[in-house]
Amino acid sequence: MPDVKLHGIFAPLTTPFAADGSVDHARIRSNVALYNKTGLAGYASNGSTGESVLLLWEEVYKIWETVKAAAAPEKILIAGTGAESTAETIVHTNRAAALGYAAALVRTPSFYKPAVNDDLLAEHYLRVADAAKIPVLLYAVPIYTHIKIEATLVARVAKHPNIVGMKDSSGDVDGVRQNVEAAPETFQTLIGWPTILFESLEVGAVGAILAVANAFPELCVGIFQAARAGQREKAQELAQNLVAPAKIFGSQAGLSGLKYAMDRQGYYGGPTRPPLLPLSLAAKHEIEAMLANLAQQPAHQ
Repeated sequence: MPDVKLHGIFAPLTTPFAADGSVDHARIRSNVALYNKTGLAGYASNGSTGESVLLLWEEVYKIWETVKAAAAPEKILIAGTGAESTAETIVHTNRAAALGYAAALVRTPSFYKPAVNDDLLAEHYLRVADAAKIPVLLYAVPIYTHIKIEATLVARVAKHPNIVGMKDSSGDVDGVRQNVEAAPETFQTLIGWPTILFESLEVGAVGAILAVANAFPELCVGIFQAARAGQREKAQELAQNLVAPAKIFGSQAGLSGLKYAMDRQGYYGGPTRPPLLPLSLAAKHEIEAMLANLAQQPAHQ
């Protein structure tokens, strides 16, 4: 199985919906065409930012096909393939492999939370990795699943030749450091929390899959590039620009807020899918003020 290098910033693509609520594939193509012109390393399709739990798997497969066809050849494609069932996760992972995706992002099962521990998670990930036809990334997103991937689990599974890294969306820099230290040097840790991007790169993360990159791809790429070049002051200055959007999109505005900001930044965000609610007028005003302030920052130019 070929090695996959996941260094850089990835956008976890949002899912555009048409007026009738169906997936708008033309908007997917237009967004990806714009992202192809940026410094993004690639795209993650069917993550939490893509409203994955609100999609039918039939829709997901068609989205993967559209993204694959629209993406520039140099962009690395990651598919969100996780399901509660180990067997179903394997099916989705190998469907993504057949479509030409480079890696699978596999979230922690979480429905039977009292039963979830390192033993259960290790068994799940090792079985998926054994059967997967593309490399596997562990995915911890405790804000939604209430399950955190600890360094003890990373140490157990990271030696598997087909488990090549993880996405850590815990927002805990110390946890990121512990996971990096528990794994082999070849293990690639990506983070999913924008406000700790610079700090996480300092402790060994190789990149990030960031929701805010849908609206501000070049800002996120700029932080990564400055950090990698050893320009700590520039990276920290740029990183300050992520604080306000991360706070807004991480609170009541959520995905509706991110999509609204995308609309204002020249991409297509559009509506979210029910039961997610449309954005309030107050939230729109808050986002407009944030965008106006960002536009005035020299570091954002």
